[in-house]
Amino acid sequence: MAKLRPDYESSWWARLLRWLETGSTALDDALTQELEAGSHEHLVDSDHHHTAQEQALEDRRHAALEREQRIYGHLHQWSRSKGQKLMRWVYIILSVVMCVGIIALLLSTAANLPPYGSPDNPANVSGVSGHYMEHGLTQTGAVNIVAGMILDYRAFDTLGESNVLFIAAVTVLVLLRLAPSKDGKPTTEMLEAEADDRLYEPKNDMILQHQANLLVPLILLFGVYVVMNGHISPGGGFSGGAIMGAGLILYLNAFGFKKTERFFTFKTFQIVSLMALAFYACSKAYSFFTGANHLPSIFTPGTQGMLFSAGLIPYLNIAVGLVVCCTMYAFYTLFRKGDM
Repeated sequence: MAKLRPDYESSWWARLLRWLETGSTALDDALTQELEAGSHEHLVDSDHHHTAQEQALEDRRHAALEREQRIYGHLHQWSRSKGQKLMRWVYIILSVVMCVGIIALLLSTAANLPPYGSPDNPANVSGVSGHYMEHGLTQTGAVNIVAGMILDYRAFDTLGESNVLFIAAVTVLVLLRLAPSKDGKPTTEMLEAEADDRLYEPKNDMILQHQANLLVPLILLFGVYVVMNGHISPGGGFSGGAIMGAGLILYLNAFGFKKTERFFTFKTFQIVSLMALAFYACSKAYSFFTGANHLPSIFTPGTQGMLFSAGLIPYLNIAVGLVVCCTMYAFYTLFRKGDM
């Protein structure tokens, strides 16, 4: 038994017992080393595989980028040489075709219109113009039948036209007005526009200023006359407002922005335009409501030929005239300096 003990201790049974006692054997170490070596080789192979894939992707990306740069280069060169000439010819051909098409459409429409003055014309068949001529004076109270038509029979269209003017002025304000900064200080663009305007603004031109002192009050007074008598004589809000706007523009050219801003600023434009359009809309809404429901209105035609007659027409003329005057002056100042 003594001779068998060393063999026994060195046998696999002894190693198993030692592993159970200590939890570690040479076999364990060998197996661990084999596993680590295999995993390391697997990781190395995996790293080489990923590196090859990344390199292939990078090569493809560089190739695509170079191909795009070549395409852009060819397109740029083509657009600067042959493309520019081709687009010019395309533009000319399309312009000619469009103009010829519009001319042909207009000629065809004019050729198919009924003869002027024919009793079969739709305007004569409907009897609208005849009704305006026969009953316009008694129904509207306006001696000027045109004013009665656009401010009574077709007042809704005139409201739309006034709103078109206001929207046009607002659009120009959005595009051209140079607003100050948040703290109220003028921006660089405002200072540059002011300096540029002073360069071209009249430098105390005595002849222009004396003529403006004489003409501006007369122009404004005549504009007010045309507006107020639009229902009695030829005139109205559109023509009178244009006259008053021309008077303001003449005063601005003669005396500059500093003096004009004493009585007409951007805030003045906002208040006057808003009040005029609001009055027009509210008054005609009242007129439409009473007329549609056959209710008596507080605005009567009055005595024909008097200044305060024709119901709402004189007041609507005033509203339209104010909108036109403010819009003309706003257009001029915004295109000139970007401010009022």
